[in-house]
Amino acid sequence: MNEKVAIKIDDLTVAYNYKPVLWDIDLTIPESVLMAIVGPNGAGKSTLIKAILGIIKPIAGSVSIYGKPYQKNRKLVAYVPQKGSVDWDFPTTAFDVVLMGTYGKLGWIKRPGQNEKKIALEAMEKVGMLAFKNRQISQLSGGQQQRVFLARALAQDASIYFMDEPFQGVDATTEIAIINILKELRRAGKTVIVVHHDLQTVPEYFDWVTFLNVKKIATGPVKDIFNDDNLTKTYGINYKVAVNK
Repeated sequence: MNEKVAIKIDDLTVAYNYKPVLWDIDLTIPESVLMAIVGPNGAGKSTLIKAILGIIKPIAGSVSIYGKPYQKNRKLVAYVPQKGSVDWDFPTTAFDVVLMGTYGKLGWIKRPGQNEKKIALEAMEKVGMLAFKNRQISQLSGGQQQRVFLARALAQDASIYFMDEPFQGVDATTEIAIINILKELRRAGKTVIVVHHDLQTVPEYFDWVTFLNVKKIATGPVKDIFNDDNLTKTYGINYKVAVNK
């Protein structure tokens, strides 16, 4: 597999009110994979992403992005949060949301110019949202909102993309459009990490998978580790899914 390491996690533990949500996670994610994080509700999937991004402070362990702490390499990272965590009533247009993706490379002083606007418009076109650029985000459907946030991430031109359940509440057409874009990013050498709940689509959508249930159960290429044994260890002894090809 790829030799270059995009993300390295050592001994990561996160707890809420002294109860571990993630316990002693060691995880090495190579560059240029499209990876699903799967596990039952409460397994710590979203928490893992938030801990990597410094949104949640772990009680132990370390995370590096291309060998450096996240804060030193944050410009290499784009994040699409869960739809439920976003204030969709905030008065702004779809275009303005996507344009925000260019701010990281501009810094605090500079304002986005014609080049940044061009990048934002191209990202909106790529996700099929150009016709809605002047629409208030509150007026968009769930699938359209998700496409806008994906476009914002594309406008960042990051090296690593984190996506927290990007297919939640979207129609089939939007889901296909999103996964095609994610596969395109992977082909371009990007690393894409997705919290995902639909086990049936894992072999079709992803080439790498991490099984998580507070502890890391297994990680590696889908073809090697996406099997009944790891599904049972992750979801419980009675859990069986006819997903193997």
